[in-house]
Amino acid sequence: MSEVRLSVEPRTEFGKGAARRTRRAGKIPAVLYGHGSDPRHYALPAIEFARVVRENGSNAVITLDLEGKSELALTKTIVVHPLKNYIEHVDLLVVIRGEKVTVDIPVVVTGTAGPGTLVTTDLDTLQIEVEALHIPEQVELSVEGVPAGTQILASQVTLPKGATLVTDPEALVVAVNEAPSEAALEGEEPAAEAEETPAEDAE
Repeated sequence: MSEVRLSVEPRTEFGKGAARRTRRAGKIPAVLYGHGSDPRHYALPAIEFARVVRENGSNAVITLDLEGKSELALTKTIVVHPLKNYIEHVDLLVVIRGEKVTVDIPVVVTGTAGPGTLVTTDLDTLQIEVEALHIPEQVELSVEGVPAGTQILASQVTLPKGATLVTDPEALVVAVNEAPSEAALEGEEPAAEAEETPAEDAE
């Protein structure tokens, strides 16, 4: 993950009205906390920050530039508006070069499992501890040729060098099961209809 820089501005007014004004100005309200310091309130440039997340993922590490001073921060929480899909707020965590942080990273399942199988994903993220400047954007888990009846646990996922698994090692990530036959799927439909019949008669 590449390190990026953003110029930020301090925020001196707070509340919903102030946050709306910040967003109207093309900026995102953000709070920086951690390492025993009091929370600090900043405004991030909205377009530039959105680009950082697109290119580096939701665990982006950013160098914040403020009035000639700089500070390293990990993107911890991104709040997105549920309907309009813009970033409403960001929480940032102070980090120091060389220290390890705990983050959730996406699991991307690749490959095609053996014939006649159905792949189900139980966990789509894993929690790991890793050096702040070496956070992977994702981990890949190949199911190429894997036969039915296979279960892949968190401990079996290959992590990048230097990363330690925090998720329960016995947690199920992916299961490769035997795919139901066409006849079995068709057989379920009459049963479902039969269950509905009494309810219809009762009306």
